[in-house]
Amino acid sequence: RSFARSLLRFLGFVFWGTAAAQAFGGVLVILMLKNYRHLFQDSYLSLPGWLTLAAALILLPTGILAVSISVKCSRNQQGTLMYLLLLLLCLEMSSATLARSYSVRTASQLESVMGYLVHQHNRTCSQDPGNSAVDVIQRKLQCCGVHNYTDWLKTPSSSWHHPACVPESCCKEKHSHCSGDLGHVEQLSEEGCLKKLEGQLRFAMLYVFWFCTVLIFLELLAGVSNGILMRHQPFHELRIL
Repeated sequence: RSFARSLLRFLGFVFWGTAAAQAFGGVLVILMLKNYRHLFQDSYLSLPGWLTLAAALILLPTGILAVSISVKCSRNQQGTLMYLLLLLLCLEMSSATLARSYSVRTASQLESVMGYLVHQHNRTCSQDPGNSAVDVIQRKLQCCGVHNYTDWLKTPSSSWHHPACVPESCCKEKHSHCSGDLGHVEQLSEEGCLKKLEGQLRFAMLYVFWFCTVLIFLELLAGVSNGILMRHQPFHELRIL
């Protein structure tokens, strides 16, 4: 019983500390999908982020209750903690499952969506940097094309416009006079956008998945500890619960 009290107190402080880290993971997923909404048009893809954010908010009162119960047992507090832990388990398991599923699903769609956007992009070498979805992505990630700059040579516009150029959004930030001329390849971003997008997506989704998985284990420990303390102070008049 004393070990259960100590463990519950420790887990209460852990829940406080991990609430901010989990909220970061939820916000990371939501903002990533918002910034690249041209690629991720399904609004439900941000669901793991919102569920993770909701779980982070519930972790705060859960941690307070865990510390309070470890100091002075209260029947109402013990019952409330058990309900909160059950709610957290549902949220964490849903977030982890969805994050893992969406990570695999969206990664397989990125290449085709990026290829389509590059294929449909209308450009000329002389124009100012455009504001199309491809231009926005290439500027944010400092990348060029799907795999590299040669993807722009396969687009329909390259046959009757300037074939020896790429959009100005492919230029590196430090080269302010870059116009996308393939005669100065050193001024262009070397990496393709697909690799960088997949890296960001994988990091965000795996962060949510593994963080939720670890918290599920900690919440089960907290539930067992709380259950041990409840056995020594049973709910005689509330046994129906």
